[in-house]
Amino acid sequence: MRVFVLVALLAACREVPPTPDAKVRMDAAADGPFSKANDCAIVFGSSLTNAFGRLDGTVRAVVPPGHRSCPMRNGTHLVVQIMMGGQAYRMVVNVLSDSGDPRVYMHEVRAPLAGPAWSEGWHPGVSLDYVTTLNVASTQFVPHDMATTVDMITDAIELQTPISVFGTSSGGLNSASAHLVHKHLPNKDGAIVIDPMSPSPRYLLIKFDEQIF
Repeated sequence: MRVFVLVALLAACREVPPTPDAKVRMDAAADGPFSKANDCAIVFGSSLTNAFGRLDGTVRAVVPPGHRSCPMRNGTHLVVQIMMGGQAYRMVVNVLSDSGDPRVYMHEVRAPLAGPAWSEGWHPGVSLDYVTTLNVASTQFVPHDMATTVDMITDAIELQTPISVFGTSSGGLNSASAHLVHKHLPNKDGAIVIDPMSPSPRYLLIKFDEQIF
């Protein structure tokens, strides 16, 4: 089984300390035709605590791996930028595995929003488990290469709409970001939730080849 060591992960993707005043990068000319990354924020908030939780907010941008204009680029992760409390936050999503099969496995399911009703903010302590909460099994997931995974997630997310993302933040200097938005630990599984305020939200679930459940 993969051992996910959050401290090592964050050290490897060291980020600059965020500041509380979010600003907009208008860089469409540099990056060609319209994309969901064109209006990415360049300054971020600092309210995520050292915890697994659910971030409820509004989609600001969807930034593909290695995007040349948005800050804190990441070559193997897609970043969903979410506005919460007037500040931007980064939900960092694996789209390439670093061991074994490089593909990531995805599955979609509709289910009620885990935890309390959607409310803008960071909600630590909310639980999500692919098996016990969503009743899914690893055999339901389908592998995709990085380009396909990026397209699938980007196409599913609409700008300026409510969203929820389950993930883990280390707080402190990395309090602008959450990681591990995939199958991780019992009651601490990451996921992207589309239409979280609807009666039947759409969960985008991610796992790796060696994760069997």
